[in-house]
Amino acid sequence: MDGRRRSVSSVDVSLSIPSAPAASMLVDKDNMSDDKISIFIPQRSPSNKIRPLGFQQNEASNDPPPLSAKSMTLALIKKVVAEFLGTFLLIFTVVSALIMNETHNGALGLLGVAATAGMAVVVIVSSIFHVSGGQLNPAVSVTMVVFGHLPPAHLVPYIVAQLLGSTAASFVAKALYDPVNLGAIVATVPRIGAFEAFWVEFITTFILLFVITALATDTRAVKELVAVGAGAAVMMSALISGESTGASMNPARTLGTAIATGIYTKIWIYVVAPPLGAIAGCGAYHALK
Repeated sequence: MDGRRRSVSSVDVSLSIPSAPAASMLVDKDNMSDDKISIFIPQRSPSNKIRPLGFQQNEASNDPPPLSAKSMTLALIKKVVAEFLGTFLLIFTVVSALIMNETHNGALGLLGVAATAGMAVVVIVSSIFHVSGGQLNPAVSVTMVVFGHLPPAHLVPYIVAQLLGSTAASFVAKALYDPVNLGAIVATVPRIGAFEAFWVEFITTFILLFVITALATDTRAVKELVAVGAGAAVMMSALISGESTGASMNPARTLGTAIATGIYTKIWIYVVAPPLGAIAGCGAYHALK
């Protein structure tokens, strides 16, 4: 028993922590002897220090370099062109459907015109959503800026492009079809009182932006349904308000046809109500998130 105790006590176990990070082995073979074991615990190199996410060194970052001013300008031009073309195609389709329905004894009917408008939204928004967001509506653009979903610098170019697209589409339709009473067919003039018309446009635009905000801005939503949801909302609103206010929900749609036809009857309703309804609809969904 004494011999065992002496042999155990003669073994010296020590911990040695080197100051230099060059130590690459846990056991120092050179300092090993029969009665001594040295255990090395290497320290981490300062270059391997873990930093909070977002503060890594530049050389370890995979983020793309910031865009130059020229690249940003080119990207904005593409967005503006997409908004112009998209709005042109949308308004031309809607105006054409109204003219065809009127000049062919109601061939499409309210349901057909509403379905045409809804399908046009689905097709066009699906085509340019990845380019500019497929807004096609100043009320949508204003709302997206108010809630931080669109850079403020994009607002004026977007609205100008949308207004020009709607106006150009109205004049092209006028030149192609040349109906006897174009203004009575395509202009959005309320057939109810101004107070009622204001709230109809407010509520229908509220619905449209509630749907768009839910599908386009919420990370939990399915982005592929943005165009479908927006088109369905337009069709639904056209069915309930087409005969009373013309179902505008879009200042560009009203202003474009007004310029082409020279009819500005109670146009303030269509300039004021849709943006206010859009902001309210977007705000309502944000309150639910």
